Amino acid sequence: MALPTYAGPLERTWYYSYRVICAAIFIFLIVPILVIVPLSFNAQPYFTFTKEMLSFDPDGYSLRWYEELLSSREWMRAIGNSFFIAISATIISTTLGTLAALGLSRPNMPAKGFITAVLISPMIVPLIITAAALFSFYARLDLANSYFSIIMAHVVLGTPFVVITVTASLSGFDQQLIRAAQSLGANQVTTFFKVILPLLLPGVVAGALFAFITSLDEVVVVLFLAGPEQVTMTVRMFSGLREEISPTILALATILVAISILLLSSMELLRRRSERQRGMSPG
Repeated sequence: MALPTYAGPLERTWYYSYRVICAAIFIFLIVPILVIVPLSFNAQPYFTFTKEMLSFDPDGYSLRWYEELLSSREWMRAIGNSFFIAISATIISTTLGTLAALGLSRPNMPAKGFITAVLISPMIVPLIITAAALFSFYARLDLANSYFSIIMAHVVLGTPFVVITVTASLSGFDQQLIRAAQSLGANQVTTFFKVILPLLLPGVVAGALFAFITSLDEVVVVLFLAGPEQVTMTVRMFSGLREEISPTILALATILVAISILLLSSMELLRRRSERQRGMSPG
């Protein structure tokens, strides 16, 4: 929004101060993350910038840590575990979260507020408490140290994001479309896949992306529930920072940052697509 020509000195001061404050907050949040990108190309096994790097000497940069990451059997197994767990948890949490949001959207749903609070409680309860409770529960069932326990724990953490995003999409949903489809002879399954799901797809996909990122980035629950065969890349990164300082961790962190940027860009495109479908300006 441009500054109007009739703005006074106080309004002009606030106009430019506001932008400076926003830029400072943005730099404070983003720069520490972006620092790891050039460090991941460091030719030396250090977590600091060398003289060659600061002088932009080509000899100071190398792909050795990416090559070490891709050639390491332990790292690749950890990465495979992370994506297997994240994809499995995302599919289940997206399905359950979408169904829960559809149920909560019904006007005659009893105890709607209580059920909503229970569904989103994993976002509010401290993660260490959730991890300890899940470990106690699965240990009693002799299911700890298994892929099943980790996947279901990540479902618990990811489902609230799906519920929130799909519920937000349902806020502008026209219930008359369901009645119109049923009046034309469509059953509930056909109505869901032909009418409801296409309109809610941006919210469903956005919730799935949030659930995927949550599972991929999670480390506390995995530390409680994982055995030697279920170690994920985040747990290995955490252990590596404690035991062996290697820029391989920075190479993997850079890849994760790139994946996060790609997913966030996809969510922004979905948001704009949803607004266009509803006749809103993509502002």
